[in-house]
Amino acid sequence: MAKVIAIFNQKGGVGKTTTNVNLSACLAELGKKILVVDIDPQGNTTSGFGIDKNSLELSTYDILINNVGVDESTINTNIKNLFLVPSNVELAGAEIELTKSEHRELALKNAIKKIKEDYDFIFIDCPPSLGLLTINALAAVDSVVIPIQCEYYALEGVSQLMDTIKLVKKNLNPKLEIEGVVLSMFDGRTNLSIQVVEEVKKYFKGKVFTTIIPRNVRLAEAPSYGLSILEYDPKSRGAEAYKELAEEFISNMEDVI
Repeated sequence: MAKVIAIFNQKGGVGKTTTNVNLSACLAELGKKILVVDIDPQGNTTSGFGIDKNSLELSTYDILINNVGVDESTINTNIKNLFLVPSNVELAGAEIELTKSEHRELALKNAIKKIKEDYDFIFIDCPPSLGLLTINALAAVDSVVIPIQCEYYALEGVSQLMDTIKLVKKNLNPKLEIEGVVLSMFDGRTNLSIQVVEEVKKYFKGKVFTTIIPRNVRLAEAPSYGLSILEYDPKSRGAEAYKELAEEFISNMEDVI
């Protein structure tokens, strides 16, 4: 049965989509069967896999609002073992439409539980906000991966993020845990990056992945070509870092088992 994981941080620009696309691609390369669910109306994960957001037949919107099955909305990517439920701007309206639904916070959970047996991991890319779409994601998952950038104000908003996780855990999803924190956009030449790493490690004691994602031009370029870093430049520092993160991710899972 799949472990379901949200990639979550309500701040934008922290490497959330980059982590979702590239961690899932690296896990797929290691032979894991992966489903990525894009629940962000911006659809950056969808376009990050080279999918045209404007020509979708079905999307996450249809799962949440029209009771379409996850399996019906799933499409292939160019990466073996990696499948996607895409998203586009239509999903922005789902937040309003869901408010009329009786079990509005559990719409995604109820849909995903029907296909959990089909995958090793299901990743949900959340929007950079704390609205109903994000609550749906947090209610549906086993754990959360939190990307944090190694920049000034890195921990700004983290207490609010933690409050949201605690609230969802208390009211909707008692099994919700923090899988780990991914430090991204690290520049070893600056004292600031090094200081941020220390701060984050103090705040999230024992929850920070050892692998740190460097600031890397190739990582920044890959999404504009609709490619993961493995497809775009598999020998880049960014690709090496995400491969290492995927191996650490699996190793952590095995340690728990």
